[in-house]
Parts: sequence; C-alpha cells; structure tokens
Amino acid sequence: VQLVESGGGLVQAGGSLRLSCAASGRTVGSYNMAWFRQAPGKEREFVGASSWGGSPSYYADSVKDRFTIARDKSKNTVYLQMNSLKPEDTAVYYCARASDPYGSVYESEDWYDVWGQGTQVTVSS
Repeated sequence: VQLVESGGGLVQAGGSLRLSCAASGRTVGSYNMAWFRQAPGKEREFVGASSWGGSPSYYADSVKDRFTIARDKSKNTVYLQMNSLKPEDTAVYYCARASDPYGSVYESEDWYDVWGQGTQVTVSS
C-alpha cells in the first residue's frame, strides 16, 4: 500500500485546512490510521488517529477540539480537518497506517509501518 498526503499550504492563524491521505494498492479499512507532524528542529509527534472501525478517534491534547479525523471508505482516504489553526501547528504532516489490522490505537510511531511523504502546513501569525 502507498499513502499520499495532500492539502497542505499556507494559512493565516485562525484559518482552516483539510489534509487528505489517499491510500492505493490495498484498502486501509481494517487498519488504524494516524496523523503525525514534525516541526523544524523537533521530534515527530502524534496528532491523532482513527480506529479501524472509524470511531472512536483519538487526539493529542494540543489539537483536541480543533482537529477532526474522518474516513471515506469508498475512496480509501483519510482526512484531517484542521480548524482554528495556530502558528505552532506549522509542521510537515504525515499520515501512517498501523502495522497490524484490527489492533488497538497507539500514539507511538513504532506501531505504524506505512508512511506518506508528508505535506507542509504553514500557519502565519
């Protein structure tokens, strides 16, 4: 399976963006799917994850109530809706597929083995 992110860009603080993660080669419907981000000079961090059943979703405290993950099974695509963006949300955003199907959701990237190439999100103040 391959993952391709899109939808990044430059946005003003308070604005919104929707990132897409399109999977090809195999369905991701049986896998937990996560979003991570990496800001310049920082470690990659967990943003949120969608369980294989579609719900519940889990979010880092820093994005809770602002970001939402959704799936479109017909398109084999996962989305990250980002609202009320802040300059500290600036980072490269990656989607990732869990290593095993039907598992529990984990925040550590060690549990994910397929990654997209990333998409840049820049939030200006």
